[in-house]
Amino acid sequence: MKYFLALFMLISLHSVGQNKNKSLKRPKLMVGLVIDQMRYDFLYRYYDRYQDGGFKRLLNDGNSCENMLINYLPSYTAPGHTCIYTGSVPSIHGIASNDWIDQVSGNTVYCTDDATVKAVGGTQRSGKMSPRNLYASTITDELRLATNFKSKTIAVSVKDRASILPGGHTANGAYWMDDSNGVFMTSTYYMNELPSWVTAFNAKKNSLRYMNQDWKTMYPLASYLQSAADENAYEGKFTGETTTTFPHLTSKMRLSDIKKTPFGNSIVFDFAKEAIVEEKLGQGSVTDFLSISCSSTDYVGHQFGPNSIEIEDTYVRLDKDIADFLNYLDEKLGEGNYTLFLTADHGAAHNPQYLRDHKVPAGFFYDGTLKDELNAHLGKKFNTDKLLVKQIGENFIWINHNAADSLKLDEALIKKEILQRLKSHTEIQYAVDMETIQSAALPSALKEMAINGYNAKRSGEILLLLQPAWFDAYATTGTTHGTWNPYDTHIPMLWYGSGIKNGTTTRTVHMTDIAATIATLLHIQMPNGCIGECISEVIK
Repeated sequence: MKYFLALFMLISLHSVGQNKNKSLKRPKLMVGLVIDQMRYDFLYRYYDRYQDGGFKRLLNDGNSCENMLINYLPSYTAPGHTCIYTGSVPSIHGIASNDWIDQVSGNTVYCTDDATVKAVGGTQRSGKMSPRNLYASTITDELRLATNFKSKTIAVSVKDRASILPGGHTANGAYWMDDSNGVFMTSTYYMNELPSWVTAFNAKKNSLRYMNQDWKTMYPLASYLQSAADENAYEGKFTGETTTTFPHLTSKMRLSDIKKTPFGNSIVFDFAKEAIVEEKLGQGSVTDFLSISCSSTDYVGHQFGPNSIEIEDTYVRLDKDIADFLNYLDEKLGEGNYTLFLTADHGAAHNPQYLRDHKVPAGFFYDGTLKDELNAHLGKKFNTDKLLVKQIGENFIWINHNAADSLKLDEALIKKEILQRLKSHTEIQYAVDMETIQSAALPSALKEMAINGYNAKRSGEILLLLQPAWFDAYATTGTTHGTWNPYDTHIPMLWYGSGIKNGTTTRTVHMTDIAATIATLLHIQMPNGCIGECISEVIK
């Protein structure tokens, strides 16, 4: 008995000694890479065109979540970037869309509007921006809090919202491109003047250098076999051009047009590399966070669509930029000292006319026409010339509360009349009063997405869900997004580097799970509005 007791104590002491000496391993740098409007299938559609060191390196040496889905509506840029970094949904984090109508003031609000701040390094119009409309914390905020603000967070994109929202409330710097002159700027929310290295970066006139190259295909035009013909009716044209064909003479365009070319992604990576050096990211005793959003893929997609040679060339060039960036991280930090994730804020639809021409049902929805129709109908019904529908957009119908109040009309009757009228519109699959959505005849998966995306202070009263492959025709060329359908909500999710288990995860996971997984990897608290769960399969 004494022998067994002594043996037990020896084993216990050995275990305690092992646990006491166990070190807590965290990467020196966490890198978030969001590819705006990247459909999941682009990982494989262009796979044979990618080099070994870019997307293929992340796919083959990292972990790919093959069924990552967005679990809210609408699938737009601002809620997408916010969900990735908060692990939350618009109902909680408050970023209901890119734009919304505030239900208290009645004013239209842009997601990162902030009239209390001023531009730094750019024009005032582009600089009145901050994350103050965001209710919840981000994983970047939580990292800063967990390290007593010793960690640094730097965020960059050509889009303001794609930099500001990932950077969170506590970023050391969030930088975006001034629309007017192709330089990176920020606002007084973060600082009163640009760091000297950002000023020096802008002084190099990198936008001009890229645009002077003109946009030619990276490979011979005939090799772009995954795309439609170079000249077709489904694509939009650059201002001043008479054709959609290559080459695109970017040297004759405005500097701000760099956003609409693959050069916009390249200059963001240039800036990110400079930030690593000048901000000494990943070189201290705690983990730093670098948020990069490549938004030019979205601009190119909107203009040319997912079946264009332009989008194929953009992804081939992006693959090269990613490969160069990974090599840069290896050189500066050492492979194994950083963790990188790659995902998208949303996907994109095929152009409806392209689908029609290939015998697939599709169509264009004109919300302005519907607004006029509904207001005319409601005017006759309630004997008024006041417009009772204030706006249709972002998947919602907004009621004009002031008009309804002045007429002493019950808004429930207005909504009932609208819903009845919409039954004659075959392009609208579902129209739902958000106050009574629990009893709506709506598939459970869609109902959950709708509830997750509904913010009572910032969303409209009636949700519109169109038939598959229909979208809002702000333009009839190129593409857009925003729906529940898989082409908009099935996104890539790649994990790579320190602490990541090599392999493939095939079960369904959700965008809300990204922040929870990062929190587990870094051993910190999840963001305060997070509803996601850790994807345990990706962590060693």
